[in-house]
Amino acid sequence: MPDNINAVVTWTEAGESRYARWRTEGGAPAPRRVVIADDRLRADAAYRLASEGTALLWRGDFQNARQLLQAMARRIDRKPCKAAASPTEAFHFYRQAQSQRARTLGMLLLPLEADYSIPLRRAPNVKVACAEAYGVGGEPSIVSLRELLGVIGAHEWRKKGVDIPALGGRIHPHYGVFSPVRGEYLNLINEAPLPSSKLAFDIGTGTGVLAAVLARRGVGHVIATDQDPRALACARENIKRLGLAGRVELVEADLFPQGRAPLIVCNPPWLPARANSPLEHAIYDPDSRMVLGFLNGLAVHLEPGGEGWLILSDLAEHLGLRSREWLLAAFDRAGLEVVERMDTRPTHPRASDASDPLHAARAAEVTSLWRLAARNA
Repeated sequence: MPDNINAVVTWTEAGESRYARWRTEGGAPAPRRVVIADDRLRADAAYRLASEGTALLWRGDFQNARQLLQAMARRIDRKPCKAAASPTEAFHFYRQAQSQRARTLGMLLLPLEADYSIPLRRAPNVKVACAEAYGVGGEPSIVSLRELLGVIGAHEWRKKGVDIPALGGRIHPHYGVFSPVRGEYLNLINEAPLPSSKLAFDIGTGTGVLAAVLARRGVGHVIATDQDPRALACARENIKRLGLAGRVELVEADLFPQGRAPLIVCNPPWLPARANSPLEHAIYDPDSRMVLGFLNGLAVHLEPGGEGWLILSDLAEHLGLRSREWLLAAFDRAGLEVVERMDTRPTHPRASDASDPLHAARAAEVTSLWRLAARNA
């Protein structure tokens, strides 16, 4: 939950001081300067104000607000990327640019009524989408249009679901839970030889997709853990929808459940960098904390002869954020040895987008399933 859950937005309108609750799941602070804006505002002026830190509380047509946001985004995207001397510097420049882009576009604000209706012309019905993201309403609030569009998009993905060929079904991600759009690592899970079909632990289950794949492969009992209540609710819904509720048990835990298992799998965030918002924790793992937590606790939770499967991209290595030597040394310090490494290349669009500032690293990326065993087990 964001730290600024009780923050408010204040502004002056029609000669009166007003305020409303600030809604954000991205962790952005409530804007300090707010002016009223409507359909008369030109994109250049809106972009200038937003860049200077002045938020625009929209009172015009909703669809015009969307067009204005797109026009502001085009002005941001015209700026050339900083020249970088190394892949690591390119990564940091990229993140700085993305953070600034998010701050600027986050300055276009919309009002929400207590029931999540939008009191603007041509506004869509977002009540269900907002309830899924924010919970029960109860009071008027202010939200950035950029975040609201993300809430709407997440609602559509939740309804539609993501087709998972390795599963033979669909996974329906909830707002704030990372969507399994990188299917290549799921194929590795589907192809690796099972050390046992009796029991498996899925550490940091998220949507529950790995637990579901293992259950569909014939593992009789899968214990899936996560410390995020949203992820557990999402996984529970997906497991039930797939008809696997009798074989997958969900447990709220930081990493491992109690006991041992012959198979323990983990797909941690792949990049060792600080998350700029709560929603980025599925991508960024500060100081490789989750990777190290999994590795350092693996041996004592494996049954004799068991295996731990670590699914990890080497993108961090190509960006200079972590080396292969570091990873191998982490295995060694944790008392682990490599049984096998299974590799695959990503197929997502960014891997072939030459205009991406991180194209060289993405084009070289390999995703690996590391089959690990306790040394001298």
